[in-house]
Amino acid sequence: MSGDPRPSWLRWAERLQAIAQTGLAYASDPYDLERYRELRAIAVEIAARNLGEPGEAVASGFASGTGYPTPKVDVRAVVFREGRILLVRERAVGRWTLPGGWADVGQTPGEAAAREALEESGYLVRPEKLLAVFDKARHPHPPGVDYVYKLFVRCALVGGEARTSHETDAVGFYGPDGLPELEEGRATRAQVLRMFAHAADPALPADFD
Repeated sequence: MSGDPRPSWLRWAERLQAIAQTGLAYASDPYDLERYRELRAIAVEIAARNLGEPGEAVASGFASGTGYPTPKVDVRAVVFREGRILLVRERAVGRWTLPGGWADVGQTPGEAAAREALEESGYLVRPEKLLAVFDKARHPHPPGVDYVYKLFVRCALVGGEARTSHETDAVGFYGPDGLPELEEGRATRAQVLRMFAHAADPALPADFD
């Protein structure tokens, strides 16, 4: 796929899984259904072996969907205070990122950003502007089994105080020259630095792939 820097095995497994899921959603012939199940199993095996993860774990997230496959949506809150950006440290890996996570059904992207910021950092924020919509596959994130669109939402800080959660064990504001070690699967250094460019020039249009 042009412009997709991810490993070939991941792109192949992902495409096989998408074909299998579509077939399982629309096929009716029992022989066709069995072939699509076998195709899905092959996709899971490719992903599991290359990621070094158990097949059951990969299957539960990578190949458990039904209906026509579509990208997942990850929303990140971009919050500044005195020229520094809000980051949280993920308890599970010990690295930092922008507050955020999967969008929930029934919430707008702005509502999702505000919810994640409050849950992960303790700060109350108000969504103001969509800064970027990135296709995760077009950026140098570590390999993962989900195809993801990443939304970065500028939010104004309106209240609250630093508070950790079951997912985060530290909260802080950082300048562009002093960023801590980032969880690159969530947001890359280049993406975080791009948010500083948006803060410096609020008239910049939203970035998108």
